[in-house]
Amino acid sequence: MHPLAAQWIVGLLRDRNIPFQICGGLAAKGYGAGRALNDIDLFVPDEHFMTVVQAGQAYISKPAAQRCEEGWDLTYVQFKYEGIKVEVGNAEGAHIFDAASQAWVPLNIDFARYETVNLLGLALPLMLKEDLIRYKSMLARPVDLDDIRAMRGRAH
Repeated sequence: MHPLAAQWIVGLLRDRNIPFQICGGLAAKGYGAGRALNDIDLFVPDEHFMTVVQAGQAYISKPAAQRCEEGWDLTYVQFKYEGIKVEVGNAEGAHIFDAASQAWVPLNIDFARYETVNLLGLALPLMLKEDLIRYKSMLARPVDLDDIRAMRGRAH
C-alpha cells in the first residue's frame, strides 16, 4: 500500500507545484536501509503547509499541530491513505533533539539540496544522504542507528 500512498501525496504536491523532501525511513530505504516502512515522512516549505493541509483534508487522521516527541519539535499534519500514515512537516522552525549534546537544534531543510531516487514507482526527492545521516545520528534511536549503518554500507 505504500506505493498508493506515495502516489497520492506526490500527486497532491506536484499538482500544486509544492516543493517537498522525503526524509525518515523511506529516504533511508532509498539509500540502502532494508527495514520495513511504517509511514511516509516528508517536509514542505512553510508557505505551502496550509495548502497541503487543505488539499488533503479528506484524509487527515491527525490535524495540523505542534509535535514535540521522539526527538522532533515541529508542526505537522498526519494523513492516512489506504491504511498508510503520511506525515507532512512544516520545515519552518523544525527542530531535532541532539542526543549527544542534549539540546534542540534546527533541522534546516534546504529544498534546493536533494537527490532524486526512484522508489515506490516514483522519482522522489530525498533528503541528501549526508543530511539524513547527520539527523539520524542526532536522534540516536536504535532504528536510526540501523539505518545509518545500512546507508553507510552502500555506495549510492
